[in-house]
Amino acid sequence: MAYASDLTDEQWALLRPVFGTPGKRGRKHGEDLRTVVDGMLYIAHTGCQWRFLPECFGPWTRVWSQFRRWSANGTWARALTALHAVARTAAGRREAMPSMVVIDTHLARGASNGGRSFHDRGGPYGRTKGAKRVVAVDVTGLPVAALVVPASTHENHACDLVLQHLAEQGASERLELALVDRGVTATAAGRLGRRHGVEVRRVGWEDKQPVFCPIRHAWRVEVAHARLARSRRLAKSFENTTSSATAWLQVACIADILRALPKLTARPVGTVPAPAIGLRDGAMAAA
Repeated sequence: MAYASDLTDEQWALLRPVFGTPGKRGRKHGEDLRTVVDGMLYIAHTGCQWRFLPECFGPWTRVWSQFRRWSANGTWARALTALHAVARTAAGRREAMPSMVVIDTHLARGASNGGRSFHDRGGPYGRTKGAKRVVAVDVTGLPVAALVVPASTHENHACDLVLQHLAEQGASERLELALVDRGVTATAAGRLGRRHGVEVRRVGWEDKQPVFCPIRHAWRVEVAHARLARSRRLAKSFENTTSSATAWLQVACIADILRALPKLTARPVGTVPAPAIGLRDGAMAAA
C-alpha cells in the first residue's frame, strides 16, 4: 500500500547518494533502505508513535535504529543541504549555494513525555516550557539549515549555532548577508558578523507603523515555519534529546522541499514566487 508521504523514483534518486553511503563501521545498508526512509517520512507527516508504524515499512525497531544512527552522524543535515542545492537549481538560481539567508526561531511547547535533558522554560517571561526550533531559509523560502535548542537559549546564541552549522555543512561559501529579527542584540549582530565573516542585519516591524506590512524578505522564514508545522510530529516537542528533535525538524524540512520541487521545475527558469513586496533590487535578486 502506497502512502502520500512515500518517495517517488525521482526523489529517491536524489536522496540515495546521501542515505546509501555506508558508515566506516558495520555492515552495508540493506535492500530495504528506501522503505526505511519512507517509514520515517510517514511518521514525520502523521505523528504516529514508533510502535504504531504500519507493517508495510518493516519492523519498527529497524526504522527506529536507523533513524537514531542518522540523527547521531548528521546524515539528515547533509541530505537537507544536498536537496536544497537541487531545489535552488530547479528554481533557476545561478548558484547552488545562497548568498543571503533569513534566520528565525519558533518556540515549541514540550509534551508531557518530553525529555528533561533539554526541555526548559523560555519565551516571553519564561512562561513556555519546551524547545526552540531555529530555521534558516534562502530567497526561495526553502529551508537550508535547521536546529533545535533548549527553549531558554538566547537568540544571539541560536543565531551563532545556525551560522556555525551552515559553515560545517559547506553551505556558507557564498554567504554574505544573514537577516535576523530584533531578538538578536545589536552588539551580538556585530560580533557574529565578524566571527563568521558575514553581515548580520537586524530587521523588525516598526511599532509606529499604522498598518501591518510583511518585512521585506524576512516573511519567507515565517512562512517556512508555518509549512513545517503541518508535520504532525512537530505539533509539540515530543523528543527526549536535542539530536532527535533536530533530526525530526530536518526530516520535515526535507519533506517540505520534496513537495516544492515539482512546482519549481514547472516554472520557467529564473523565476521565483514573490508577492508585491518581493525582490526588487538587483543585489537581493541574485541571492
